[in-house]
Order: sequence, then C-alpha cells, then structure tokens
Amino acid sequence: MMIAHRLKGDVFGPAQNLHGATYVVDVELRRAELDRDGIVVDIALATSVLHGIVQRLSYQNLDELDEFCNVNTTTEFLAKWIFDRIAHAAASGELGPTASDLVSMRVSLQESHIAWASYEASLEHLKSAT
Repeated sequence: MMIAHRLKGDVFGPAQNLHGATYVVDVELRRAELDRDGIVVDIALATSVLHGIVQRLSYQNLDELDEFCNVNTTTEFLAKWIFDRIAHAAASGELGPTASDLVSMRVSLQESHIAWASYEASLEHLKSAT
C-alpha cells in the first residue's frame, strides 16, 4: 500500500511535511479451533476483503480524504483503521460463515525491518453478534 500524508505535532519532526509511505500489510486471524474444513477462515475471502480495504487508501494523499480530516494518520492509526474494517467484514459474514468464531486479530503495517507497527485486539464480540 502506498500513501502520502503529513503528521501533525513536533514529535514527528520532518514527517510533518508531506511525504510518502509504502507499507506491507499483514493480517493475522486467530481462532481457538479450526473449522470443519481445517481452516481459520476462507483465505480467498480474507484476501479479497483486505485488498478492497487497502485499495481505498492506496495511491491517496490521506490529508485530502474527508474521512481523515483532522486525524493523524500514523502507522498505528492506519493499522487500527484496517483492523476495524476487517472486523466489520467478519461480523457481516464477508469472511465466510465460520468467521464468527474468530477470537482475535492483529494487523501490522511494515515500512521496513525497523519501521513498523501493529494493532491487535480481541474479536470475542463476534460470537455475540451472530
């Protein structure tokens, strides 16, 4: 995923200026037991959902998107933003019928071996949504 943005705040130093970032996006989906087919979720569905989410951001200046107005689009923020959309897709059945059994997920965005961040949380609420 390739994006452009500015980060607000002195802590970001030169990243306060418009710059680009290229991320490798990794998603780890977890469940306590494999489903009857021996999988966590349908990988084709998960890949398609992730691709659709990433495409919304790719080659965009995030500062120009209404959704991110007055938001610091840090790597951590973007990892959570992607996490939330995948969690919604799982809850709505887009990852297949057994995605409601997911217990947690981690989304990682990596620029390099020293510049990366992840967002991880429980998905136990999916069980109550079904």
